Amino acid sequence: MSEQGSGNRLIKETSPYLLQHAYNPVDWFPWGEEAFTKAKQENKPLLLSVGYSACHWCHVMAHESFENQEIARLMNDNFINIKVDREERPDVDQIYMNAIQMMTQHGGWPMTVFLTPDGVPFYGGTYFPPEDRYNMPGFPRVLLSVAEAYRDKPDDIARTTATLLGELRRMNVGGGSNEAISSELLDSAYQGIIRNYDAVEGGFGGAPKFPPAMTLEFLLRTYKRTGEKQALEIVGHTCRKMANGGMYDQLGGGFHRYSTDAKWLVPHFEKMLYDNALLSRLYLHYFQVTGDESSRRVAEGILDYVLREMTHPGGGFYSSQDADSEGHEGKFFVWSQKEIVELLGADDARLFNSYYDITAAGNFEGKNILNVSRSREAVARGENVSLERLNLVIDEGGRKVFVAREQRVRPQRDEKILTAWNGLMMAAFAEAGVVLQRDDYTIAAELNAEFLLSNLRLGGLLLRSWKDGQAKFNAYLEDYAFLLDGLLVLYEVTGKLRWLEEAVSLAKKMVDEFWDDVDGGFFFTGKSHENLIVRSKDYFDNATPSGNSVAADALLRLALLTDNTEARNRALTALRQIAQFVRRYPSGFGRTLCAFDFYLSEPKEIALIPDSAGDLGALRHEVWKHYLPHKVAATASPGAEALVPFLNDRPAVNNLPTAYVCERQTCQAPVTDAKSLRNQLTGKS
Repeated sequence: MSEQGSGNRLIKETSPYLLQHAYNPVDWFPWGEEAFTKAKQENKPLLLSVGYSACHWCHVMAHESFENQEIARLMNDNFINIKVDREERPDVDQIYMNAIQMMTQHGGWPMTVFLTPDGVPFYGGTYFPPEDRYNMPGFPRVLLSVAEAYRDKPDDIARTTATLLGELRRMNVGGGSNEAISSELLDSAYQGIIRNYDAVEGGFGGAPKFPPAMTLEFLLRTYKRTGEKQALEIVGHTCRKMANGGMYDQLGGGFHRYSTDAKWLVPHFEKMLYDNALLSRLYLHYFQVTGDESSRRVAEGILDYVLREMTHPGGGFYSSQDADSEGHEGKFFVWSQKEIVELLGADDARLFNSYYDITAAGNFEGKNILNVSRSREAVARGENVSLERLNLVIDEGGRKVFVAREQRVRPQRDEKILTAWNGLMMAAFAEAGVVLQRDDYTIAAELNAEFLLSNLRLGGLLLRSWKDGQAKFNAYLEDYAFLLDGLLVLYEVTGKLRWLEEAVSLAKKMVDEFWDDVDGGFFFTGKSHENLIVRSKDYFDNATPSGNSVAADALLRLALLTDNTEARNRALTALRQIAQFVRRYPSGFGRTLCAFDFYLSEPKEIALIPDSAGDLGALRHEVWKHYLPHKVAATASPGAEALVPFLNDRPAVNNLPTAYVCERQTCQAPVTDAKSLRNQLTGKS
């Protein structure tokens, strides 16, 4: 980073990504009125550059172009330059990414967009090299050409901006209908999704492969709903392939962002909080369905990694870890055969390397990404050792290699705490705590809820981002929806009324701020938000679920818990907005399909009544050890009956912990032992 005096305007920001550019020779502005006012005064176009801290190619472009004095001079002379962290400002990112995709038919980060002083885009792309290469124009040529076009061809610019702005506005026109939503939609979506299944390597499509957590969750629900064994087989095969590949950190737990190949071997090495939240719940749910211990280990590996490396002392969860360390992607995570021999000795290294596919030639730039291509049993047979001996080497050797890795220069960590992503992770810890009987996970979820509710609210509204004691930016729909979802799960697993009360309050605020009174559904930004060139809606379940899908799902569950017809109707209206898109592209709506699945189900209402000491015995775990996506659970406590009507008139039997299971306004006989409850929940004794 080339330091220039006291730095540019980004020096006052808290975002690690923006601070990485604070000493660029580029005269960067943060997003805000100052930049737009200056552009209007000087009649200059704006150059908007969007990225995020863990983005490898963002760092490449920064080093090649933004730290280059001559390129910076071209930027400063011809443009007003704005740098945005997409994780802080997903509203800005979403609008201009839509524009880039219209202009170029692809998108990604870093994103480079040229705007009029009114903020309307007219040209852009993603990464640009510092000179012509990769069949791409060099960034200096792009800068000069755009500046010339803006100056000399104002009519062309006006036509382009009018067209793009019209298309951006049309994207948000309501598409709701009054057609009946039926299981036919789910069946059709399932058939559409599996057409793209890779039966050899798992997952969908070819390289690059992203972990399809939400799609696989829908397939698990399809198996639960229909008994379709192929759905379960697809989930199991894909989960095994992902967990055995290099995309999963075999030593430290947690998943990298995606695989650059079709075999899940070579990852893009950044680790994102949201991926690990979604994947930990997927593996947890697969464990519930099958009892597969390897899935349990992966779920715990993810969550233990988050506790160890991604948790603020106050309870918030950090956003991401970089792909790069010491200027090289993946350097922290890869090994040579020689390094393993030096750590473990020749005999143990032979077994360790055989299991983790570590060779002299390597599988990544002369080094090795640890991955598992054979079972422990097969390796033991091939190496002519006992399984016990191999297990000992893998487990103890793994600990030694991990300790050695901890001495390396670590990838940079983005320590922003984002409300939305924390809500996803909160739900994962809450559910895993009760399913796996890990009290530390439950405690982590509750501490996280305390942290968010204490630090990321102002004047009754949520805020988006917290770092170094400073919370900022109005929260977006996804922040409200994901936190609402997390609080509901936290209430259901702990029975603590406070979390339900917070959820009810948050749901009301979400509707007040984001609901579209004309067409229905939720806007991405709230009424209290600044005006952007369009007020968009987001329906697509991309790297994270859409705010609309999670909001609809959470409102359906909240409606069932609190007997709130209005909440249910809003959820249905939102789902109808999305139905037409789901039919056309089901693989892009995994979380939405789960919401449709819940809406079409006949969910169980489970009332848990503690004994006089407040104890539920084994009943709570019995409710959660099974895969029951179509349920809500509530625990009796002082004041709870006022919020949860199905807790009324539900006494404990003989002062024993008691469970009532109801469905379709009909309740089974109360039970006081886990076996009887299991039979009512699953139909199996």
